[in-house]
Amino acid sequence: MKILFSTMKYMHDEIRDEMMNKFTDIYDKGWYICGEEDKKFEEEFAKYIGTKYCVGVGNGLDALRLALLALGIKEGDEVIVPSNTYIATALAVSYVGAHPVLVDPDIDTYNLSGENLEKYITNKTKAIIAVHLYGQSSDMDKINEVAKKYNLYVIEDCAQSHGAMYKQKKVGSLSNIGCFSFYPGKNLGALGDAGAIVTNNKDLATKVRAIANYGSIEKYHHIYKGVNSRLDEIQAGFLRIKLKYLDKYTIRRQQIAEMYLNKITNNEIVLPKVGSDRTHVWHIFAVRCKNRDKLQEYLKDNGIETLIHYPISIAKQQAYKFDKLNDLEIAEQISKEELSLPLYYGMTDEEVEYVINIINNFKVE
Repeated sequence: MKILFSTMKYMHDEIRDEMMNKFTDIYDKGWYICGEEDKKFEEEFAKYIGTKYCVGVGNGLDALRLALLALGIKEGDEVIVPSNTYIATALAVSYVGAHPVLVDPDIDTYNLSGENLEKYITNKTKAIIAVHLYGQSSDMDKINEVAKKYNLYVIEDCAQSHGAMYKQKKVGSLSNIGCFSFYPGKNLGALGDAGAIVTNNKDLATKVRAIANYGSIEKYHHIYKGVNSRLDEIQAGFLRIKLKYLDKYTIRRQQIAEMYLNKITNNEIVLPKVGSDRTHVWHIFAVRCKNRDKLQEYLKDNGIETLIHYPISIAKQQAYKFDKLNDLEIAEQISKEELSLPLYYGMTDEEVEYVINIINNFKVE
């Protein structure tokens, strides 16, 4: 049996007619930037997340960068970033001239716990970026408590966690500002690059919108040295359709994850853990194995595709050189042990059972 790591074929087949009709409608209207689809998507996504405002932008990295700019983060400032996130989180900090300060995550949830944040805070620290990695929320109560104590901003990186809950509230609504990516492979994915920020702060939303539009609120009047990062009408239209089905897609992802959690019994495999106060949306089902490379090759030999998130930590990337690797042991451990199993809407129970059986038969010779 051949098992893909992921595919959008099944969800796209189901909504093909809606998507094609939407494309034709936008094509015929001839308005492709900052139009009615963008406005409606912003309203609908803000309502879904539970915030007052949403601003569509070009992609997830831009969302993070614009959030930092709107909060006034600048050269010489420090921003706390999880050491095991995707490099985009750190890049956004660098793009505004600030310094990303890497902090190791909790080994069970792979996210910032809040317990070890204070020792990294200096008089230059201005913000914490809480990345809800793999589809589960960070420990937001503790993070917000630390932020309040030191008068810091909190930014949520929700690129992998569309619809995830923390104490009955959706991620993105738990801080000063939330940032989303709608890259095609995300749980809510466009058919190209797209992103958004959400917030309950009207001034922040207005400032993000202006910076993203060449620094302008009124045409030809430029308040800021802005950028060009706006959500295309076509992508907004596609996202409006897929947002209607996001909960349906999430339920199936959760069913698959539950099968993995209940039926993978191989002692070589460390299964992911879910906090009791959180709802996981399983963008990635990340297991750990001390013999990760052998496990990946074994699964490949049995027709099962996997990926690694992420094989090289930020601290060891050529673009970033950090000396204090002894303080980042968990990130290094995760980079050596993590393996992401197939999980997608449309995956059948038979396919899931096949993956489970193959994994349970894995042995280290």
